[in-house]
Amino acid sequence: MAPVLSRLGEWVAPARMGVPFRWNLASSWVGQLGDGIALAAGPLLVASLTRDPALIAAAAMVQNLPTLLLGLYAGALADRVDRRRLVLTANLVRVAVLAVLVVTIATGTVSIALLLVTLFAVGVAELFADTGWRAVLPMIVPKADLGIGNARQMSGFLVANQFIGPAVGASLFALGSAVPFGVQATALLLAAVLFARVRLPREESSSRPEQHIGHDILDGLRWIAGNAPIRTLTLVIFIFNITWGAPWGVLVYWAQERLGVGAIGFGLLTTCSAIGGVTSVLLYDRLEARVPLDRLMKACLTLEVLTHLALALTTVPWVAMAIMVVFGGYAFVWGSLSSAVRQRATPNEYQGRVGSVYWLGLIVGLLVGQLLGGLIARHFGAAAPFWFAFVGAGVTLLAVWRQLDLISHAEAPEEAEASEEAEASEEAEAPEEAEESSGASSEAKGVEDR
Repeated sequence: MAPVLSRLGEWVAPARMGVPFRWNLASSWVGQLGDGIALAAGPLLVASLTRDPALIAAAAMVQNLPTLLLGLYAGALADRVDRRRLVLTANLVRVAVLAVLVVTIATGTVSIALLLVTLFAVGVAELFADTGWRAVLPMIVPKADLGIGNARQMSGFLVANQFIGPAVGASLFALGSAVPFGVQATALLLAAVLFARVRLPREESSSRPEQHIGHDILDGLRWIAGNAPIRTLTLVIFIFNITWGAPWGVLVYWAQERLGVGAIGFGLLTTCSAIGGVTSVLLYDRLEARVPLDRLMKACLTLEVLTHLALALTTVPWVAMAIMVVFGGYAFVWGSLSSAVRQRATPNEYQGRVGSVYWLGLIVGLLVGQLLGGLIARHFGAAAPFWFAFVGAGVTLLAVWRQLDLISHAEAPEEAEASEEAEASEEAEAPEEAEESSGASSEAKGVEDR
């Protein structure tokens, strides 16, 4: 049994990726389990406190507000302070806020207003924790292994957050409405303890002048604007999330109207996408080793376009489920790959800011897409958002097709300069070697003549 577990551990977190990555991965998986528990328990608690649809919607909205309001600030802060300390502090704040929530639930003093404030506070702390954590990964994982590192983190999200967590959360809520939040707080505390074992490499003291954090944010935006691969990748993420958010925002309506399925059928659709995702992220290292990155990026985005077309055309439930397996497969490969490409091309001092812009574009794109999807479906039918997504994603892919070659192999500026210097050095040495070779040939010929 021990050799089997050892081989399994080596496959999940190879020794070459370092001990800090293993502690970070364990922390991430435990934290994802806690958040997955809240994924089911949160809406159940809201529904037990109010039947007002506006307040129920507000509870969902306040969880995205922190990213919209403070996302860029969090990214700039992650580039200013010790990222390890930022993650630990933010997670401990989440534990404290959840502890207050548990006490109010247990004492019967919780209200919908208090819950909304609590959800917002937890969302703010989670934003800072996640921003710091995303900037930590490139510091502890070799650049060549960033794709695998992101894939392993994402597998924890799929299994712990999407599969196990919600089921556990709903079961715990049946025992008592305070129980799941107490378990979530415990999981986050354990995640903080595990993350405390992560040791980051020493950084050279930065020569960046002291300035208002707003200037840091502008510097980050200027860096993205001046870096063609990352600028294009950020725009692709934004546009593809608009086109993806449009049909997915009305997916339940489409499933009922076009496929004729009920709650169970809709649940199977989302389960199929998660199955495809788990399979793909667990096999990601093999894909990355065998398929060039530019081809892998093009394949993922092409499958995105074709998925929209297939779902726009189908009315057969089992066909839709098969398509959803494919969707989950390429979507999570793209998530791991695009994150790794961005991290490789971004200097360490900009990781927080670039990551926050990337994430803000993702969230804003989804929100805009969901709004458009609802309006399109209202006027043109349930399948119309998929046609919108097919055309929008297809046109975008054609526009960036050639640039994906450059994006997939982008390097951080300092690495590109080092590579250029090495090439220049090799070229400078070549003439000298040629002269020596020529001299040696002349001497040899002289010997022959003599």
